Amino acid sequence: MNNESNNGVYIAFNAAGVAAALFLLALSLWLAPVDLSTKGYWGMGIVLLMASLVNLVKYRTDDRHNQEIVRQLEQAKNEKILKDYVGNQ
Repeated sequence: MNNESNNGVYIAFNAAGVAAALFLLALSLWLAPVDLSTKGYWGMGIVLLMASLVNLVKYRTDDRHNQEIVRQLEQAKNEKILKDYVGNQ
């Protein structure tokens, strides 16, 4: 099976899960027996938490990508050093 289609399925499943969670969270916030100001405070907390989670995932992904690039560069450098050393003998 194609890896790109697997990623699409995972992304769609996760997007549906996030949409369902947000809907249910909004519904429970709407029906909570508290003042409107408390609901607003909770809503702001939820939005800020989601933004923080998105940023965390993005930065972790970027960091892993950068580490992979550095690893590939170091591997290519080591291969070139070995090739030059073996070629001189």
